[in-house]
Amino acid sequence: MAAMTSSARPHLNRRLAGFGTTIFAEMSALALSTGSINLGQGFPDTDGPEEVREAAVRALRDGRGNQYPPGPGIPELRTAIAAHQRRRYGLDHDPDTEVLVTAGATEAIAAALLALVEPGDEVVALEPYYDSYAASIAMAGGTRVPVTLRPHEGSFRLDLDELRAAVTGRTRLLLINTPHNPTGTVLTRAELAAIAELAVERDLLVVTDEVYEHLVFDDAEHLPLASFPGMRERTVTIGSAGKTFSFTGWKVGWVTAVPELVSAVRSVKQFLTYVSAGPFQYAVAEALALPDAYFEEFRRSMLARRDILAQGLAEAGFEVFRPTGTYFITTDIRPLGEKDGFAFCRSLPRRAGVVAIPNAVFYDDREAGAPFVRFAFCKREEVLREAVERLRAM
Repeated sequence: MAAMTSSARPHLNRRLAGFGTTIFAEMSALALSTGSINLGQGFPDTDGPEEVREAAVRALRDGRGNQYPPGPGIPELRTAIAAHQRRRYGLDHDPDTEVLVTAGATEAIAAALLALVEPGDEVVALEPYYDSYAASIAMAGGTRVPVTLRPHEGSFRLDLDELRAAVTGRTRLLLINTPHNPTGTVLTRAELAAIAELAVERDLLVVTDEVYEHLVFDDAEHLPLASFPGMRERTVTIGSAGKTFSFTGWKVGWVTAVPELVSAVRSVKQFLTYVSAGPFQYAVAEALALPDAYFEEFRRSMLARRDILAQGLAEAGFEVFRPTGTYFITTDIRPLGEKDGFAFCRSLPRRAGVVAIPNAVFYDDREAGAPFVRFAFCKREEVLREAVERLRAM
């Protein structure tokens, strides 16, 4: 006899009812089926440093990390992360109690929000936002309160008055992303100081996603929010190896915070992946110790690619918001006579053989994001030039 099922209740948890297949999966599948150049999903088309890849091979061959690594991460990597934060930003972290290794930044975000947010809590997040933010807040039972970055003089800027007005007596946490995906905005010292002042004044926790910390351009500088007065004890900082070393498939991320916050995040993380990426953790430990020349060359090479794509998009008729961080460019399609980013991106592979992402997927207010489209420039220069030629000919 067949098992009885209820037709009244959907199979998917109602908190996730609005989250189906991600736009990245849809557009990457479209790129494959049409043979298009994929400038949608943010992954490089070349591997990172050979010495880092060889470090992973050595770890595999030597049997390091082939079995479960320690839950918080291998000591070598936790020490390397602490040393990186100290050398770069003057932030001192105890590698034993204030560093947690995660399965990429995505798990770090999910574990942090599941640990720190309870049903009914409000989470203020900068909009447009990376799509996992919304899903993680929903899984925690929190309420997402977006504060929208708006176009102003060629970039997207934060309205600090709007941010302050978004905080209520139910606000538990601020979710900050800088350098910001998808807009490429890097929050300034003054903006971060104002965020810090608000968090201290209202006694708020802050989760800050800083995975693009090594990709800042022009006159921008990356400043960890935890380095501002009063923020060390209330900030969970998230980093990642994937974006900096171009090994996104390894999924090695981390959290740094005071022991109480790390302990809370670890309590959730242990029931998600438990542990991951054992041999790769040894390789990332070596990668973080690379000389400053590596990080500068990485930034310089991405800057050159940014300029190739930005110029080409402008020549193809897009309005271009030239990013000062990340490896994404947001464009406005209205000068092309278009206004619907979804329709534009779904037709672009057929029209030009190029794939992009509609920014509206990163907005609660889909209309606010409707005319904006994101392109990734973490590809080989010859690939970007070919994409530009295709777009010009569209």
